[in-house]
This record gives sequence, structure tokens and C-alpha cells, in this order.
Amino acid sequence: MADPTIVNVGYRSTNFWVISAGRSRLLVDLGWPGMVGTLLSNLQRMDIPLAEVRYGLATHYHIDHAGAAQDLKLRGMQLIVTPEQVDFIGQMTQWTKPTDNYTEITTHDNVLVPLEESRTFLAELGMAGEIVHTPGHSSDSVTLVLDNGAAFTGDLTHPSLIATEDEEVVHRSWDALIARGATTVYGGHGNPRPLVRIW
Repeated sequence: MADPTIVNVGYRSTNFWVISAGRSRLLVDLGWPGMVGTLLSNLQRMDIPLAEVRYGLATHYHIDHAGAAQDLKLRGMQLIVTPEQVDFIGQMTQWTKPTDNYTEITTHDNVLVPLEESRTFLAELGMAGEIVHTPGHSSDSVTLVLDNGAAFTGDLTHPSLIATEDEEVVHRSWDALIARGATTVYGGHGNPRPLVRIW
């Protein structure tokens, strides 16, 4: 299985990663609310047809990472949700104002993928990897780890930046990624960087 390509279609200082195995594409993190047009423009600018973005995965359900999820679903994308995330989807409405133009995410039509089945699911997309539960920034945070070492961590707190987070929980999440061979962090903000164990 060839390594997929990775393209950033982010905006407003937030990264949204398109992972492509040929024409099979997965979007990790799903845009700001009310700004799906910007995301669609960025996809077009990078020559990525929206119709080929078959699935989307939010690393966690905060507005800057899942705000345009329903807008993308209405355009044909299927939303991957892990059991750890289900109870957090409805909480998105707490963090939005009417002026955000947030489209509430429906829950009956999502693709529920248990973590232990994620490798098989991703293989069907032509991607070798798995989804890992990585709490620390939030309880619903997950990371997509590819076998080539790329880890899409969302806002998983760097150990040197721990403030109010539980230090042990954060360290366990990073250790789980290292145990799965993660070498490069594709975070929700900033440039990709090497994963260096510093704790």
C-alpha cells in the first residue's frame, strides 16, 4: 500500500488535512462554522474535487475543528465518528452564536467506527493506519496515525505546554502514538514537526 499524499486546505490559522490514496480521500478536521465556502475554495485551489472527499474525521468536537461538518455532509461527505466522540457532537451548539451560522450536526447518519475496527475501515480507503483515542486537550480527542509515521493530532497538548490539562493523561496519549510508530505531528495549528519524546 503506497504512502498517501497529504495536503493542507486550512484557513484562519487552523489546519484541515486532506489525505489521499489515489482518488480516495479523507479530510481530517472539518472547518470553521459558517465558512464552508472558504474550505471549498481551498479544495478547488489545490485541485481536490469535493466529490472525491468521501469521508471526514474531526479530531475533536470544537468549533474550529468540526464547525463545517454538517455543511460538508450536505454536500456528500460521510462523517466518521468514534464511540468516544458521540456524546460530544451535540455540545457544539454551546460554543456557537447565531452569527456563526453553524449548521447543527445530525447524528443518525454518521459512520460509527470503533477504534479496534479503524484499521480495517481505513484499509478499505487504501490507507494503512488506525484511529487512536488521545484525550488530553479534550476527552473526545482522537488521532489518526498512519503506518508511515504521520499523526494527525488536532489540538493534543504538547507536554511542554500543559496548563490545566491532566499531565498523566496527556503523556499517555503521546506514548500511545509513539508506540504505534508516530514520527511526524500534523497538528491542528502550525507546521508539521517531528515527534520528539521530551518527558
